[in-house]
Amino acid sequence: MIRIVVLGTSASMPSKDRTPSCFAVKYDGVFLFDCCEGVQKQMMKHGVSFAQVKCVFLSHLHADHFLGLPGLVQSMNFSGRKEPLYVFGPAGTQKLFETVFAAKELRPHFTLRAFDVGESDKPVFDSRLFSVKAFEVEHSCTALGYSLEEKPFRKFDLEKANAHCVPRSRFSEIQAKNSLKIKNEKTGRTKTVKLDQITFVKPGKKIVYSGDTRPCKNLLKEAQDADLIIHDACFSQEHQQMAVDKKHSTAGEAAEIAKNAGAKKLLITHFSNRYDDITPLLREAQSVFPETTAAEEGMAIMV
Repeated sequence: MIRIVVLGTSASMPSKDRTPSCFAVKYDGVFLFDCCEGVQKQMMKHGVSFAQVKCVFLSHLHADHFLGLPGLVQSMNFSGRKEPLYVFGPAGTQKLFETVFAAKELRPHFTLRAFDVGESDKPVFDSRLFSVKAFEVEHSCTALGYSLEEKPFRKFDLEKANAHCVPRSRFSEIQAKNSLKIKNEKTGRTKTVKLDQITFVKPGKKIVYSGDTRPCKNLLKEAQDADLIIHDACFSQEHQQMAVDKKHSTAGEAAEIAKNAGAKKLLITHFSNRYDDITPLLREAQSVFPETTAAEEGMAIMV
């Protein structure tokens, strides 16, 4: 299963109770979506290893979303990191971090590669288990959302395996060979059993991260049938005009996206510091889309 750990939930700047938005996906490594200031402390506090971070996906280049990267790199330096680190973000990302890490005092002791990415049908990252695709969203600067899609995988149907006399002890063998010769102990006859006779293909999970955005058609399209949408909910409907002016979403608007996309679950985040209590935002979203949870730092979600 895919584990998502909430590292930060606030908008623009930290408060005494909240850290700017950041999420860690733990699945064959650690993958950060945005990189809040003090991120390595949040990771240590909430059980996420910064030694295992493989990629950082930045939604945009407002400071609250990337200020943690220089500090994270310094912690990696002190820990003796040798593995490369890949950073993806909108236009300007490569130049920004080439400039930042040109300073001798900040220079990584390992390979760090930053990439400018934009909307494309091709994934910006592709592994054996999942891929990550970027898409444009509507904010006050060039901004991206990301869709993480797990690849379909085969699962064994135990009833069919038993019917074909394939024991669990030989599952790995038939996976490697795609077929097995099985001898019937009663009749003495041998038959060939194919992998697809005793397995089925299970669709992978889909997680969509909105970054900072107004509700937009592009986000709605990419979020179709998502298992989880992590969505900007900076304001309540009471401050809807402020959301429009600042190019953010209200909690109710985030819920409308989840509802119209046919998503299974919604996680709202990026809360304005004007709200000491986010319960009203949660209720606002749940009135539209009941399967809504408000992000809290340290919260872990299994998908």
